[in-house]
Amino acid sequence: MPDIILLNKPFRVLSQFTDRDGDPPRQTLANILSAPGFRVAGRLDYDSEGLALLTNDGRLQQQIANPKFKYWKTYWVQVEGTPTTEALGQLAAGLNLKDGRTKPARVKSIAPPRLWDRAPPVRFRAHIPDAWLEISIQEGRNRQVRRMTAAVGLPTLRLVRISIGDWRLGDLEPGQYLTQSTGRKL
Repeated sequence: MPDIILLNKPFRVLSQFTDRDGDPPRQTLANILSAPGFRVAGRLDYDSEGLALLTNDGRLQQQIANPKFKYWKTYWVQVEGTPTTEALGQLAAGLNLKDGRTKPARVKSIAPPRLWDRAPPVRFRAHIPDAWLEISIQEGRNRQVRRMTAAVGLPTLRLVRISIGDWRLGDLEPGQYLTQSTGRKL
């Protein structure tokens, strides 16, 4: 029996199976797949895209979500503005946010990645440049990457998680998923 589901969570889908607060109700994971007994291991924001892991192993879920186990989570982040060496250095060193200092991150500028079209598309402004960063963090605070880029003057336009630890998004399109076994006894 598989104990991991790798899902490419689409934009504007909740990382849970129900929406108790939405009025009108928002899309949830239940609109994409049926997975009784599986829970999300480390949420991905409603307006973020990419790799979501689900597992039916409670211990594994806690390990993935807990920063003490040091799972790196890697994101491709489209930001508004042009990143400076100073801004990249601040992101890498860690920043003071309202909920405390972030751990050091791995940060680099990247060429625009080949991704699926997003609906609705990211707003385009002819007079304001944008750029792409690859950011890896070991934490998972609420909207952390977005708050980090905003703190250095680079608001996030699009955020796509591409990996968690050794699990990779690969070629999965939005809404597609695959199952795996970790080989652990449940």
